Amino acid sequence: MGAPTTPATTGTPPRPIPGVHPASRALTRPRRRLVAAAAAMVALAAVGAGSLLDLRTPAPKSADAPAGVFSAGRAYEDVQVIAARSHVAGSPANEQVRAHLEQQLRGLGLETEVQDTVAPEAGQLSGAAGGATVARVRNVVARLPGTDSTGRVFLVSHYDSVQTGPGGNDDAAGTSTILEVARALTTGPRPRNDIVFVLTDAEEACLCGAAAFAASHPLAADGGVVLNLEARGSTGPVIMFETSRNNATLVDIFGRAAPHPVGTSFAVEIYRALPNDTDFTAFLDQKFVGLNSAYIDGGAIYHTPLDTPAAMDRGSLQQHGDNALGLAREFGGTDLTGLRSGHDATYFPVPGGLVRYPGWLTVPLALLAVALVGTLGWLTRRSGRASTGRLAAGFALALVPIVAAPVAAQLLWLAITTIRPGYAELLDPYRPIWYRLAVLALATAILFTWYALTRRRIGPAALAVGGLAWLALLGVLLAVAVPGGAYLTTVPALAGALGGLVALRTRQTGPWPVVAVTAAAAVGVVILLPTVVLLFPALGMAMGGVAALVAVLLGLVALPVVDLLHPQAGGQRGLLALRARRLAVLPAGAAAVAAVVLAGVGLGVDRFDAAHPAPTHLMYAMDAGTGQARWLSHESDPQPWTNGYVDGVTDVGDDFPGLGDGELRTGPAQSANLPAPKLEVLADATAGGERTLRLRLTPQRAARLATLHVDTSTATVLRAEVVGRSVPVEPRAGKWGFGLVFHAPPAEGIEVTLTVRPIAGQVALRAMDASDGLDALPGFRPRPPAVGVVGSHSSEMLAVARTYPI
Repeated sequence: MGAPTTPATTGTPPRPIPGVHPASRALTRPRRRLVAAAAAMVALAAVGAGSLLDLRTPAPKSADAPAGVFSAGRAYEDVQVIAARSHVAGSPANEQVRAHLEQQLRGLGLETEVQDTVAPEAGQLSGAAGGATVARVRNVVARLPGTDSTGRVFLVSHYDSVQTGPGGNDDAAGTSTILEVARALTTGPRPRNDIVFVLTDAEEACLCGAAAFAASHPLAADGGVVLNLEARGSTGPVIMFETSRNNATLVDIFGRAAPHPVGTSFAVEIYRALPNDTDFTAFLDQKFVGLNSAYIDGGAIYHTPLDTPAAMDRGSLQQHGDNALGLAREFGGTDLTGLRSGHDATYFPVPGGLVRYPGWLTVPLALLAVALVGTLGWLTRRSGRASTGRLAAGFALALVPIVAAPVAAQLLWLAITTIRPGYAELLDPYRPIWYRLAVLALATAILFTWYALTRRRIGPAALAVGGLAWLALLGVLLAVAVPGGAYLTTVPALAGALGGLVALRTRQTGPWPVVAVTAAAAVGVVILLPTVVLLFPALGMAMGGVAALVAVLLGLVALPVVDLLHPQAGGQRGLLALRARRLAVLPAGAAAVAAVVLAGVGLGVDRFDAAHPAPTHLMYAMDAGTGQARWLSHESDPQPWTNGYVDGVTDVGDDFPGLGDGELRTGPAQSANLPAPKLEVLADATAGGERTLRLRLTPQRAARLATLHVDTSTATVLRAEVVGRSVPVEPRAGKWGFGLVFHAPPAEGIEVTLTVRPIAGQVALRAMDASDGLDALPGFRPRPPAVGVVGSHSSEMLAVARTYPI
């Protein structure tokens, strides 16, 4: 080992280190390198384990738990009733679920009612497919009056399911949680504020139940705070992933009152940018404030027949309930008049709680990180550990793993889906852990390979500073574009810069430099490792490159610790240098082998079988006027079973506008003896060049939805009403310029009033209704045990359409 370096003073060149080439100088040079490496790795592993253990769900409490606590055992009894079978909005099964909910809430002595109305959609969930969307909804609403109310707290979940599954998790989890929370609240002292339990209808169809309550129910007139409970999977921690704006006070209460607070401001920023909606959207549209929570792992069963009560992780249910009950009690006793804080908070989970700070600190902290990293670079050059050129090279080369790791992860998944194309139809594989580990191993291999190839020429210190510089720069970019996500790189960059500065200013051969850089890396582990773990289920393996990117950023923070795994490179010549280089590539080689092995294990373990079927999508559509029918599928690369029905690609928008625009896989089908919806003219009047048609659209079979479209070559729609409610008239591209979609149509039919400007002698209207289930159709061959139904709002749909000239 060379002698320690003394920092240079102004005007004095740095003192050389005997036997150590400048490019080989690191921020730390411990005498016992292997001992230091082992100690640092053990410390980081312990920190990582603590961070991941903090994401575990709590043990579920049994049905005989004390009355004042949430019991997953008691709630699960309601899950079994709610999710006994598929219960789509408007179905007899959904009526039975609603009756159970009313009985349970009334049995608690709560003021309970059913809001029965027709409502438009909220958000953009389904309207884009067929036109303006409305639904008949029946919300179950119960109220626990407060003693001195300053506002209302709304606990919200939806009780309907998709047509393709019973909704054991989505959203029997949220609904049963609310029933159990209501029971727990009624066993203790009454809260200060009103607590309103809102179990909405038709969320899966169009968010119409939530829209109806938020916009028109008397209890919602003055707004309030909303706690929406969801699930998009079957397991994993409950994540608070969405808030209303100016959320600092809400987040503070969440961090204080939720027993298991998992949530990040980064998730909130990302979700706000996505086109996704839940019932929470309808409340935000009406200026409510609140929090939206869900567990999201196990997404392969989402919206499928496999989403049964048995698939539920009761630990996730327990966490949902613990948090909901804690928040209900806290908001129930809080003055609700001051929940808007004027700014968003930045927050993220750490072992034991939630770190949070004001959002206005985001930019100053990002700039401070840049300044500290710049100072570290300057002192690194002054101390003789790197030249200006090597620092520049270290910064430029640090971009290589930042780009290469996510690209490689996406290519890996492309290769895997080429081998197993059925994955393209799933949110995530059934058993994704092996693939997730493969992505992390691949990112590690790329980082270690890059480091081994550049370390000797550029130098450990220059590469460490270059990596931190990228984190600081990304922090500034995020602070401007995605403020809630800036902490991901700003805080690790700050920690890394401070650790590097301490390492430079302490005795190089003592333990403190290693302690400093290890502590800095530990900060990166606490922040970035949970982010990696949560990103996988949030985005799915199809976007595993994002998790790979964050993993590489974590590696860049830990470069001074990574350097300890490499032999001291300074001064070696000949065989010693060759041996050092070979030892340096061992970690990279081991990680690369692990990536291949883990991907192979994933392919071997996660095979499609009867318990984990390959997802397929199939619909049947028939024109009752012509008698022509066809099979349709959304699959881009059809499974073998689907290939037995479809043999080409076509755009069905002109024939079945209720199915939306776009090309689908299609094939000929036998005509079934099915009636089209009936369209009657109740009144027809013309005045001032405008023709007003009052119509009744009545499905002739049990239908989940009905649609009505107007041919724009025959008339221009000026105004439209459905059941006396105005709906927007927004022209659509294509032949059918106006469209209306009605979910859960009543048996007596739907009254529609259209005011049009005629173009031709007759107005052409296209009516369609849709039910679910293909088993009784001629030519349908039941799926084999290893072939399943993809989670989709159109899977198994049976549509019948007819054109009516009026």
